[in-house]
Amino acid sequence: MEDRLSMPTCPMAETCKGMMEKPSTSLWMIVPGLVFVVLGIAIILYPQILVWLVSLALIVVGLAMLAMVRFMRRMGKRVQKSHG
Repeated sequence: MEDRLSMPTCPMAETCKGMMEKPSTSLWMIVPGLVFVVLGIAIILYPQILVWLVSLALIVVGLAMLAMVRFMRRMGKRVQKSHG
């Protein structure tokens, strides 16, 4: 029984314990939940919002992909310069 008590605790348990001890952490978890509920209600009342959200998400993902391509090309040029 003493061996079980002397074992180190799980890192995830320590993280959860730290989150539960800080009241400000729970607020940051409540806010996104409330935002999603309000957004869901807004979509039920005004379905055209969903079209705007999907198009906005597609634009953001497209821009992120273009930025990643630009970054990868820059890194590729740096590697070529350092090897050649």
